[in-house]
Amino acid sequence: MRIEVAKSAGFCFGAKRAVDMVQELLHRGEKAATLGALLHNPQLVEELEAKGVKVVDAPRDTPEGHVLVLRSHGVTLEVEREIERLGLRFADATCPFVKKIHHLAGCSSEENRTFILFGDPGHPEVKGAVSHCKGPYFVCRDHSELQNLLKDHAELTNVPIAAAAQTTFHMGEWEKCLETLKKVCTNAAVFDTICNATAKRQKEALDLAGKCDVMIVIGGRDSSNTAKLGDICARQCRTYLIEKASELPTFPAGLSVGITAGASTPASIIKEVLVTMAEVNSTEQNFEEMLEESLKSMNTDEKVHGVVVGISPTEVYVDVGRKQAGFIPAVELSNDPTAKPEDIVKMGDEMELLIMKTNDQEGTIMLSKRRVDAMRGWDIIQTALENNEVLEGKVIEVVKGGVIVLWDGMRVFVPASQATVSRGEDLNALQGQEVRFRVIEVDRKRRRAVGSIRSVLREERKAAQAKFWEQVEEGQEFTGKVKSLTNFGAFVDLGGVDGMIHISELSWNRVKHPSEVVKVGDTVNVYVKGLDRENGKISLGYRRREDNPWVKLEQEFPAGTVCEAKVVGMTDFGAFASVIPGIDGLIHISQIADHRIDKPQDVLKVGDVVKVKITDVDLERHRVSLSIRAVLEDEQAAAAAEEAPADEVVFSTEDESSEE
Repeated sequence: MRIEVAKSAGFCFGAKRAVDMVQELLHRGEKAATLGALLHNPQLVEELEAKGVKVVDAPRDTPEGHVLVLRSHGVTLEVEREIERLGLRFADATCPFVKKIHHLAGCSSEENRTFILFGDPGHPEVKGAVSHCKGPYFVCRDHSELQNLLKDHAELTNVPIAAAAQTTFHMGEWEKCLETLKKVCTNAAVFDTICNATAKRQKEALDLAGKCDVMIVIGGRDSSNTAKLGDICARQCRTYLIEKASELPTFPAGLSVGITAGASTPASIIKEVLVTMAEVNSTEQNFEEMLEESLKSMNTDEKVHGVVVGISPTEVYVDVGRKQAGFIPAVELSNDPTAKPEDIVKMGDEMELLIMKTNDQEGTIMLSKRRVDAMRGWDIIQTALENNEVLEGKVIEVVKGGVIVLWDGMRVFVPASQATVSRGEDLNALQGQEVRFRVIEVDRKRRRAVGSIRSVLREERKAAQAKFWEQVEEGQEFTGKVKSLTNFGAFVDLGGVDGMIHISELSWNRVKHPSEVVKVGDTVNVYVKGLDRENGKISLGYRRREDNPWVKLEQEFPAGTVCEAKVVGMTDFGAFASVIPGIDGLIHISQIADHRIDKPQDVLKVGDVVKVKITDVDLERHRVSLSIRAVLEDEQAAAAAEEAPADEVVFSTEDESSEE
């Protein structure tokens, strides 16, 4: 029996990336949950479940403390928003090729183009892509559905169209669809979004099936790309689609058997099938070694010099002076998962690169920049450790137990105890921040570098404190940030030194808790009220004299002023009313009415707005006396004066006595 394995059998880039992402989470001690099966391969799902990976149907089902992993097929826009609304920690394993279709779907609406996507409407990849459409769109399973669509919607022949395909769409079917679109639609922008690995896998399967008696297609029965491989092979020869080695049929001697596998099929399952075939058919060939050779064309010990000649969202194209075309996948450019290729390199850049994989059939070389950076980085980071140097990097990830800082292509782990000045601070606040740190440990064997932000912060804080105490004076003004709150006041970071605003200094009004005036993180303007240099304590003032309600009262509401006041409290001897915010005056029971009353409640209630006269202001004792009665009497006197005859002369008692 002759057995031949397709060169591209097994994991594609997106599938491997998704599995590696989950394995990395587990390696770091994280708990992981995947939104649906990570890949359409039941054996892999079972293997991950055995390691504690949960499978959930919706974001809200994510167990507490788990990182939600979005599988390579991607999710709908609605699911993305739900994850954001729930505040879940997540890892996005969406294949970059799928992300490209999401982008095209969104852009088509912005350009007023009708979006046509070729694929399975029920497939999660297709559902996720069309969810980004804001305008009209259609999904076609195959060429016949496209013909029916154009027949039912004749307007599509003239309107602007954007067409793309599911990454695992049948290449032959796609070519037929393209031919029709070019002939019928006059304004169509067509994007080839079928994954290179898919196209290559389908072509290899077709060629292999054409020269074999039997084809074995290994993969999950729910896998779209595996089903298409089976369909392609079945048109050429007898084909068996299996998920595992135990499903292998028995073949008679003398047959030539071809083997291929879907993009979500682990190499371990392919190896198991090959070994089983060897045992069943009693052949001496070591099929496991043959598989290793067919999957591995790596040459990781060779470096090349490259020049950037092209940049796309997913990879960078490089001229390496060979007949093969060099390319760097985005994941091999930098250790920063958020970095975009255009932010890392520009046209004409020259760099040292490591050859990751050569493909003589396609004439390509896959290269890595980040691995060369990492090799060089270990020497530099070791020197930084020995010299106690302070380095600058960016926090690219918050992980269990600390943060990851990216420095010169190197990932440096900073434990939580070394990430902030004091324990318990929120590490998420460091995400995306530029930080200064020292290397405190390097383990080349484990490829691990450990750093400390805290040691640098403490030194900087100590230096800032010394400088502050040299220059600070009472009355000096500062802009600071509220660091923490207590029942008795607010602590403010003045730039390496903390001062306290006592609760009584926060507002001229009565305050029960500092949170009524300020909150943690607020930027405030303060002035130094007092200094205790011996104990390193600073008392701060926050309220301003011009905001003092007693100053306003003195200037705008002197004794004799008539104004409106709101009743805010009642006692047996009178009522308290607010004259201006922060100042309440007393209306004595004798001043509530122009007649005798038994209790204030007979005339007033809390919330009443009444007209009062300010009869006395005691600024020193902060007391204000008010009178409703005086207002009433003034009004009665004014009314009596208006009713008196114009020629009537009224002499006062005082005038009469003086004449005598």
